[in-house]
Amino acid sequence: MKIAIITDKPRTKYLPTEEGLMEDKQKRKTIKNIKEVLSKRFDCIQMTFDDSIVSRLKREKVDLVFNLCNGIQGDARLSQLPAVLEYAGIPYTGSSPLGHALAYNKIYSCRLFNEAGVPTPNFIYVFRIEDVENLDINYPVLLKPKDEGSSRGIHEDSLVFNKEQLIEKLKEDLKIYSPPIMITEFIEGREFTVGVLGNDANIEVLPILEVDFSNLPEHLNNIYSFEVKVHYGDKTLYHIPARIKEETKKKIEKIAIKAYNVLEMRDYARVDIRLKDEIPYV
Repeated sequence: MKIAIITDKPRTKYLPTEEGLMEDKQKRKTIKNIKEVLSKRFDCIQMTFDDSIVSRLKREKVDLVFNLCNGIQGDARLSQLPAVLEYAGIPYTGSSPLGHALAYNKIYSCRLFNEAGVPTPNFIYVFRIEDVENLDINYPVLLKPKDEGSSRGIHEDSLVFNKEQLIEKLKEDLKIYSPPIMITEFIEGREFTVGVLGNDANIEVLPILEVDFSNLPEHLNNIYSFEVKVHYGDKTLYHIPARIKEETKKKIEKIAIKAYNVLEMRDYARVDIRLKDEIPYV
């Protein structure tokens, strides 16, 4: 079997920030690791997603694409490669264009969670500074872009404790990320990451990972911010399996699988969860 690992062009052209640089750096590391593993059993090549990708895949007689594309720009950028591959009839790993679109847009996914009874923080979204002038909300709240991942756009100052901080951070985010910006209820609790594999009736939950912030400097908030991931990785503690009761484990697994199915995920996904008062929030 011949497998093509497909990734993006560098994103720093469109996101010229430390976040863009770190995304490209992490992507290179991930490609290297996956290629090493796949090459032990398969004929494995690497390609970059561009306008000629379909013709190159057919010329190389590729049997399967291992999708490592985040996309470069646009509201549904994660869906771009899957859509092209489906049009060309080329098999690929991971979720469909629809699944990617639903999961990547936090507003859409949270609306679906609410409809399906998946616990998720209360939220609103705003397009302009004026939208929050008369806003009556309980602080603290967390600001986040609607369509980024891996903590891009979630910084230490994204957790705000009053209206002045909210307006200041919103001004900054609106300059960098495409509106609207989400403002969500902050769930003060324990953080978990849940890997889910499989499809239909054959879905498996991997051992739950707990992200422990107790060893971080006191000036940092209890969130998995971009700063924590990039600058304090050596201070962050990870517990696998998570330090939880069997009953809690089953609750988290049930919610993770439900979220996976609600968003029509396929093959694999990661579900991030906050646990407060024994309720797992996605």
